[in-house]
Amino acid sequence: MDHVEVRRVEVADKSDIDFLHEISSRIAAADPLHEVLTRVVQFVSSVVRCDSCFIYVLDEDELVLSASKNPHPEIVDRLKLRVGQGITGWVAEHRQPVAVGRQASADPRFRVFNELPEDRYEAFLSVPVLSRGKLVGVINVQHREPHTHSRREIQLISMIGFFVGAEIEMARLEVANSALSEQLEERKVVDRAKGILQRDLGLTEEDAYLTIQRQSRQRRKSKREIAEAIIIGDEVRRARP
Repeated sequence: MDHVEVRRVEVADKSDIDFLHEISSRIAAADPLHEVLTRVVQFVSSVVRCDSCFIYVLDEDELVLSASKNPHPEIVDRLKLRVGQGITGWVAEHRQPVAVGRQASADPRFRVFNELPEDRYEAFLSVPVLSRGKLVGVINVQHREPHTHSRREIQLISMIGFFVGAEIEMARLEVANSALSEQLEERKVVDRAKGILQRDLGLTEEDAYLTIQRQSRQRRKSKREIAEAIIIGDEVRRARP
């Protein structure tokens, strides 16, 4: 290897190191799950000039489409596929990257999901996202035209998966914990409202709950909103001279 080639390798290595340092510092500053995923999509798209980038996050035994380079509000957080289903599911099951340079739809593992425009793209790269050996999700990169993914591209995206795996897992757990806290808080409020209805209307606990549920459907409000209104009404009555 001559001096010029050595210099090129050094420059490329320095560029990759700078890039990985930037992503690790910036991703770590993003707490909400979707903010983390948005940053991942941005970084992946800057590494590989792609036409599409999807990120799936594992939820129990399903992969949920949680972020997309192209706007797909109708399916983000709704489109799900099983581990082992399609190329993405195969990558999740085997925890190995898959790169298809052309005619991705001809791959025997390929499956069409929800008639996405990306299903007709030519090239496909899918990389697992891991955290301490545990599968967290999958990053997909797609191209309209045939594209041979270089070893550097595959390694960098795999490295991004390792970097952000823990962040995605942490953010996902925070979302789950927040949802659980909301459920517990709602239960406390509903239980208090049920007690008021039982006391004032002589209802059973079950009838009190059904009353709140019925009002929730009729008024198109959450059970918590109905319960809070009952509590406020009770507090106003008690505050009267």
